[in-house]
Amino acid sequence: MNTADSIAAKLAVLSPLHLDILNESHMHAGPATESHFKLVVVSAEFDGKRPVARHQRVYQLLAEELAGPVHALALHLYSPQEWQDATVPPSPQCQGGH
Repeated sequence: MNTADSIAAKLAVLSPLHLDILNESHMHAGPATESHFKLVVVSAEFDGKRPVARHQRVYQLLAEELAGPVHALALHLYSPQEWQDATVPPSPQCQGGH
């Protein structure tokens, strides 16, 4: 199972209404091909939770990936209501990237 599939399987417990897993490793320097990811997750579990609590929940679910292949993880976490008006920001260019 590749890293993106592993991330998707673990985030399934959030019952996401929308899930984007973008491998942005190609935007960064170095040989790693599964090291930088951008996640967009919309879940009712995020209703009423502050951003820090949302991030902590995702970090908890992805602890194994963060301890291994994943070097950077951009999180964009929304409740269903927030998602209606959301605009996901583009990722910045890596200072040492291609």
